[in-house]
Amino acid sequence: MASSLTKDSAGRGTPGTEGTFFGHPRGLATLFMTEMWERFSYYGMKALLPLYLVASSGLNLGAATAITIGSVYASLVYLLTLPGGWVADRFLGPRRAVALAGLVIMAGHLTLALPSAGTFYIGLALVAIGSGLLKANISTMVGHLYDGPNDPRRDGGFTLFYIGINAGAFAAPLLIGTVGEKVNWHLGFALAALGMGLGLAQFLIGSRHLSERSEIVPTPMSAEEKSAILRKGLLWLAVPVIFYAVVGFAGLYTLNWAIIPLTVIGLIIPIWVIARIKRDRALDSVEQSKMSAFIWFFVAAAVFWMIYDQGASTLAIFAKESADNTVLGWEFPVSWYQSLNPVMIMAAAPVFAWLWVWLNRRGQEPSTIAKFATALLLIGASFFLFLAPLAIAGDGQKAAASWIAAIYFVQTLGELTLSPVGLSVTTKMAPAKYASQMMGVWFLAVTAGDSVTALLSNPAVGGVNLDRSGFVAVEATLAAIAGAALFLYRGKVKRLMGDVR
Repeated sequence: MASSLTKDSAGRGTPGTEGTFFGHPRGLATLFMTEMWERFSYYGMKALLPLYLVASSGLNLGAATAITIGSVYASLVYLLTLPGGWVADRFLGPRRAVALAGLVIMAGHLTLALPSAGTFYIGLALVAIGSGLLKANISTMVGHLYDGPNDPRRDGGFTLFYIGINAGAFAAPLLIGTVGEKVNWHLGFALAALGMGLGLAQFLIGSRHLSERSEIVPTPMSAEEKSAILRKGLLWLAVPVIFYAVVGFAGLYTLNWAIIPLTVIGLIIPIWVIARIKRDRALDSVEQSKMSAFIWFFVAAAVFWMIYDQGASTLAIFAKESADNTVLGWEFPVSWYQSLNPVMIMAAAPVFAWLWVWLNRRGQEPSTIAKFATALLLIGASFFLFLAPLAIAGDGQKAAASWIAAIYFVQTLGELTLSPVGLSVTTKMAPAKYASQMMGVWFLAVTAGDSVTALLSNPAVGGVNLDRSGFVAVEATLAAIAGAALFLYRGKVKRLMGDVR
């Protein structure tokens, strides 16, 4: 690492001119490590969550309820990125928002570490709130380190940042998963809290290397606006507090009194947000057309994530109960499967990046529509593949670990075909009025997909056994049909996209 530092008028290093982290601003190291440790805590807890929910030494819930809880939790993390961005834009600014997020996440993991079922769900809620707040703002601060969108180091900086995400996600199940499964569940959750604590500490220490723009509140509220928001917020908060107090005192409260409303909200809000933007009369005809095209991609992404995110719930529970989790006779913790996806991403992402450039030079790069259609076919293929270990388990045998690894591999290929492409096309098609909000709208596709899974698996609503061959085949077929439909209507979608390619 080299060091070259330009001083501003106050004698401080100017972010964007420090070449101290592989040729990038020193602040990137701070954000890299913050995100790495946050992902370490998040994915470590996520790897333990379904196993803890169904374990006799955990909450001892049924598989369907565990899948429902996991899906609602995942949907909330992405849903809360919208208010997370709003809080930073209007109240705190990105830097203070991320610091607060770290504290909330750490508090959530510490609450999960308490040996009490009553506090467990409070801990989940805190982690979801903190993750939504952090996810919405830390990427923004990475962008602040560079001199505008045309800075030649910008894409490389985000690539390094992406490596930090996957490095934390890879290490977490190996460490937190092992401690949680083999030693004590709550000690595993405590280790997740320690990881977030380390990330927060180095963020606070290294924050002097961040851009001053990260301290700015972009559109601050006046005192009158803050008072009005506070009054309305307390009023809206009072409604559910009073309602649930009445339900609780009446002895009617069950977990579904919270799960079902949250699931419905996870479906309604994405629809409402997109409809509000689509109906905005301030958008010109070109922007309206691009929003119509965006809806096609959004629905495709929701179908994709509905299946993909079951890798951490449906597939993980199946592996615990019906897979031979051994390598050369050595048994490994079930949570280790969750390290496969990040290590595969780190290995395959550079190959995909090179492949798109190579095909582009030859004039053969697939269109965005074709990439999305391919992603849907791949995610469908992963669940068609899932039918094989399901059949083996149905015969009373244990399915080989290689079957589970193969499913994750196919899903990873689908993710690399859809996720980066979706982020890119969202920024290209965003109406100017909603440029800063559209990334949060894109993440709502995850919320919608996971909410559908939660409704289907919830014994009180859909009651579907998601780990049974019949429904796995239905999901795989749905994805294949969605991919084929998108490809068949590619001409229409392409026209709606206008000049976006």
